Amino acid sequence: MALISWSNMLSTGVAEQDTQHKKLIDLINQLNDAMQAGHSADVLGKVLTELVNYTVLHFSYEEKLMAQHKYEDTPAHKAEHAKFVATAGDLKKKFDAGNAVISVEIMNFLRDWLTNHIMKTDKKLGQALNKLGVK
Repeated sequence: MALISWSNMLSTGVAEQDTQHKKLIDLINQLNDAMQAGHSADVLGKVLTELVNYTVLHFSYEEKLMAQHKYEDTPAHKAEHAKFVATAGDLKKKFDAGNAVISVEIMNFLRDWLTNHIMKTDKKLGQALNKLGVK
């Protein structure tokens, strides 16, 4: 069962942003499925690496859009991104060193952070971009 299910409530109105959010949701669901199935650290590590790497790529995309369109809330939005990247990077380092396991608590954190970020911060960005004709 999926930890996060995409719905139109998560749509920002910016097609590429929504496509990338769907990919992030898929990666979180893959990580959750691997954890639930008791897969090896190698499998979990590969999915976690892909999730961290794709998150950085996605944040870079959003930050380019913000700069390109002179988005007024760029500093706060980028700060949220930086905080998450630091947290995810720390988790990855601990996991790789054998000092952390992928747990229900970690999966809940990922689910809650992503859905809250999309519902609040990214939707606000999407609305601003939509007003500028970005779809």
